[in-house]
Amino acid sequence: MSPSSHMPAPSPPSAHGPSVLVLGAGVSGMTAAVTLAERGARVVVHERGPRIGSGASWKAGGMLAPWCEAESATPEVTEQSLSSLDWWDAHVPQVVRNGTLVLAPARDVGEIARFGRRTSHFRTIGEAEIAQLEPELADRFSRALFFEHEGHVNPRDALLALGRRVESLGGRIVCNAPMSYDAGAYDWIVDCTGIAARDVMPDMRGVRGEMLLLRCRDITLSRPVRMLHPRIPVYIVPRAEHVFMVGATMIESENAGGMTLRSMVELLGAAYALHPAFGEAEILETGTGLRPSYPDNMPAVRRDGKRIYVNGMYRHGFLLSPVRAREAADIVFGP
Repeated sequence: MSPSSHMPAPSPPSAHGPSVLVLGAGVSGMTAAVTLAERGARVVVHERGPRIGSGASWKAGGMLAPWCEAESATPEVTEQSLSSLDWWDAHVPQVVRNGTLVLAPARDVGEIARFGRRTSHFRTIGEAEIAQLEPELADRFSRALFFEHEGHVNPRDALLALGRRVESLGGRIVCNAPMSYDAGAYDWIVDCTGIAARDVMPDMRGVRGEMLLLRCRDITLSRPVRMLHPRIPVYIVPRAEHVFMVGATMIESENAGGMTLRSMVELLGAAYALHPAFGEAEILETGTGLRPSYPDNMPAVRRDGKRIYVNGMYRHGFLLSPVRAREAADIVFGP
């Protein structure tokens, strides 16, 4: 059975279903729009940017890694995100379920043991199995953790697929939407605008994310690789046509400016440490952004009358947005 073959069959929204305006077409907005439309809402999505995913979601890694995330997240993140793997499988045909590989350079091999103590659902593997899983890494690493049940998705492809799903259910997506709108024309407003909602969410902070897109035709990887380092862990996620997303897991800074030279060197150095062939990679894109985060780093759904806020995704947008979308839909329709 293909991943998309068990997607719920399209059905037009009921003429009597609630009308919902979703603000923001990032991962939280698009998962909310799909979930609401599948339950019968008449959905309109307003995105201020020029395309679906114009904000932080466009720069995401797209890792569906609930057990890896336990290294720095509360147990609730893992517990609540387990169902998300199946949700993405059901809605996006491009999901890859090849697991996650956690490695460290020889000088930092102790980080592997530390990572393992804080996580679960992995196998400790040696050189032979590393080479079997990723032939390009043969003879380069002596030890790794393999989280075989995890997956990943290209966020940009995934968001566009969700857009098509919304439209197939009779919904409408408006990009370059004006900031003003007639709230009285809708039964509910679902605000998924991320850091832009900070003026009404005073406890929200921004957490900086940084990423590179590289093309290296001499490298093939089948799954995300996390390179551990005491100061700045880095992940390398394969995409189509020998493109790789390289990103830093989290940086506690609200600086939304461009990437610094030090950050660039660290990200490129991690790729080079994984395999020296990355030294000849073409740099396709660099990006920075602020992830919206609450003090406990836990995404939340908040209600103020007929307005519902789905926000604070931190680094868990793809893991927890389906769960939070269901919570928002339960407010609209009842559990």
